[in-house]
Amino acid sequence: MSSSSRRIHLAPGYILHHMPYRDTSRIFEVLTREHGRLSLFARGVRGPKAKLAPLLQPFRLLLFSWSGRGEAPQLIGAEPGNEGGALPAAHLMACFYLNELVLKLTSRHDPHPALFDSYHAALEHLKRGGLLEPALRLFEKRLLEEVGYGLDLEAESRTGRRIAAEAYYRFRPAQGLVPASPDTPGALAGRSLMSLAREQLTSRTELDDARRLLGSALAHCLEGRELVTRAVARSIARREAPVREPAHHEPGRHEPGRHETTHRRPELHK
Repeated sequence: MSSSSRRIHLAPGYILHHMPYRDTSRIFEVLTREHGRLSLFARGVRGPKAKLAPLLQPFRLLLFSWSGRGEAPQLIGAEPGNEGGALPAAHLMACFYLNELVLKLTSRHDPHPALFDSYHAALEHLKRGGLLEPALRLFEKRLLEEVGYGLDLEAESRTGRRIAAEAYYRFRPAQGLVPASPDTPGALAGRSLMSLAREQLTSRTELDDARRLLGSALAHCLEGRELVTRAVARSIARREAPVREPAHHEPGRHEPGRHETTHRRPELHK
């Protein structure tokens, strides 16, 4: 192999994003376990005669082979890896959200094997019918740890005192957790922080507190960059919002929402 070329064979990875290039080609952004995130240039993968087109889909574990150096080496092959079935359609938007986080918070050619394993575990968990919200929160937590913005969930930032289950705290992105009263806007229960540290989120309060805490930490890391998946999720939520009934009520008329409960849609982050 010459110094100007490089061949990698059967590297486990996932497609995070892709874009068309000219008539029949695509550029894929992939996350691999041993080589980090990188771009791959793929010739002849669009059109009715493209053999690899059905295989090159997001959320499928693939074994990539490529050749070349530079910003976008050439894809020379792809094979299916061992995976646990299809991702439920209801989880697609949330998983595109995970992809966007990885794209925005990682650097190319910087391997993060533990991050890859966490991404793979989250997808496999959801493919097996696991709960969505805990999977999202745990991946967010692990992503922050991998990119150097891990949260100290065990001690107050000012004093170093251990987090107490019965106490409440407020999160300051540049500082950490500080004591707060229960009625402070955005106050986080100590019990929720301890559950997040153990990666065992079960109650509604724990999930809500974890969402707000991790959302603040991610917003700090993103430095004002908007996530497209959040905007799309908000647009979908607005379209699906029920139309309010008129203020007057006719005897015997059924009013949706008055006697019914609706299922809560898991929030990516507001």
